Amino acid sequence: MPPSNALAIESIPEVFPLRPFNFDLSFNERSFAPDTRVIAVQAGLTAFRYDNLEVRAVYQYYSQHTPTFITDQNSLYLNPRWNNFIDLLDFPKGKPINRMIRHILFGPLEDRVVPYLGALLGGTMPGRDANSPGYLYGGQVGVRFPVARGFAIDVGLQYMVLEIDFKGQSDVSEQWLFTTGVRF
Repeated sequence: MPPSNALAIESIPEVFPLRPFNFDLSFNERSFAPDTRVIAVQAGLTAFRYDNLEVRAVYQYYSQHTPTFITDQNSLYLNPRWNNFIDLLDFPKGKPINRMIRHILFGPLEDRVVPYLGALLGGTMPGRDANSPGYLYGGQVGVRFPVARGFAIDVGLQYMVLEIDFKGQSDVSEQWLFTTGVRF
């Protein structure tokens, strides 16, 4: 009897694989504190990875300086992601729905891109008042485009709800972020 050509491949949980690191430049629009457009910078690392699931730890710094006020905000949050979530639609056998979606959205890059769906959960400072933290939660959808071994471009859309203190007043702010960044 000839040996089998079958391979046994199992995913192994990785704790603090660290890579990929990420750096993003974020453009956002807020509904409170202040009602304006700003630029933010964020950086993160991968804290846990298992198959198509990963958990990232992200730090975000937001600052706006104008003649009438100065505001600085620091956020730290966990970002669990489900990579290649579209592959859940791997049916019917002849023409899988996930392949059609990938072809329509990504064209010739359909086999290289990594679409993801994620959640955001953490805190922000200042939050309930100038000296205490506030909560942060939200979600995201995006896609990572591998460019070379160990280097990728990442484009995402995030929605956050966060507690923030601005000019002595605490309230909840909704924030949309369109991020473009690199992963390596």
